[in-house]
Amino acid sequence: MQLHCIRVLPWQPVKWLLRYETDKLNVVSEGCNSRIVSTDSHVMQELEMKRDKDIYGEVYKSHNSIQTLDKTISNLEMELAAARATQESLRSGAPVSDDIRMSESSGKRKYLMVIGINTAFSSRKRRDSVRATWMPQGEKRKKLEEKGIIIRFVIGHSATSGGILDRAIEAEDRKHGDFLRLNHVEGYLELSAKTKTYFATAVNLWDADFYVKVDDDVHVNIATLGETLVRHRSKPRIYIGCMKSGPVLSQKGVRYHEPEYWKFGEAGNKYFRHATGQLYAISNDLATYISINQDVLHKYANEDVSLGSWFIGLDAEHIDDRRLCCGTPPDCEWKAQAGNICVASFDWSCSGICRSAERIKEVHRRCGEGGYTGVLPNSGRLYY
Repeated sequence: MQLHCIRVLPWQPVKWLLRYETDKLNVVSEGCNSRIVSTDSHVMQELEMKRDKDIYGEVYKSHNSIQTLDKTISNLEMELAAARATQESLRSGAPVSDDIRMSESSGKRKYLMVIGINTAFSSRKRRDSVRATWMPQGEKRKKLEEKGIIIRFVIGHSATSGGILDRAIEAEDRKHGDFLRLNHVEGYLELSAKTKTYFATAVNLWDADFYVKVDDDVHVNIATLGETLVRHRSKPRIYIGCMKSGPVLSQKGVRYHEPEYWKFGEAGNKYFRHATGQLYAISNDLATYISINQDVLHKYANEDVSLGSWFIGLDAEHIDDRRLCCGTPPDCEWKAQAGNICVASFDWSCSGICRSAERIKEVHRRCGEGGYTGVLPNSGRLYY
């Protein structure tokens, strides 16, 4: 390596000509009047470090900006979906629930869970039996809402909106104030559409951690349900229920016939794993997903299969909890005596409690939480 030294005269400007054969070089002048140590490499390192810090800083700022923008867009989409739902209800002449009016006039608060009880026009006795057992009434229900739990019977409207069936529900709602009316035409073959509309409507009305769907012939222990869901509160995209996989029925005329059986492969195949329809819960993220994408989510003949199909391709956690599908006494009673209180009880043979309007009081007496006081973290206590 050659080192070139230039003799500096008093009247000349100081100039050092350094030639580098490597990127990092300490230059020591030997044989000249002075010894010079070049610090160029250190300067370059400092500049590179400063540049890297600046880049990381900009990336961090950009990442935060993108997250904020995504959240803003998501909120706007949900608000738009809610506005569209209300507008469609007004357009179609369907009744707009008081909950929708309340949501529009006041800011949203945070809830633990929204429980939607699926019901039909012909199920007045079932509703009354639920009100008389596990669904608190009057001031008790208001206190429950203060603790972060919303409970509503979920129903749409008849094919002749404003007819005798709708008027009967409106009168019942004036008495109890416990309905969520949907922009949906009621019908047994429309359960998949009703479920989709329920979640889309509920997530836009109430900002909750979880949204629950239960049938009106199922017994529920609310505090135990709340404690079960709280355990999964910190997780995103939760789908919890009693997971099952039954055969795909291609024969016409049989119960649970699947017209689109060919999509599930060869004859004799089973459905993908999904929660049984009597009771299941999904987290806020999944309810929001349904709300935003409701127009393109496919509906199969069976409601529980439809819901499972909407999540099968998502990064969602499927949680199989058998306490959500206990049998009626003695099954749920034995479990309660052993300290393992059931979340929900029904008869598999009837896909609900057989003759529920007559028997649910007995189920409640033997399997209900009774004097039990459930404690929900950050939500206070539930009193019955």
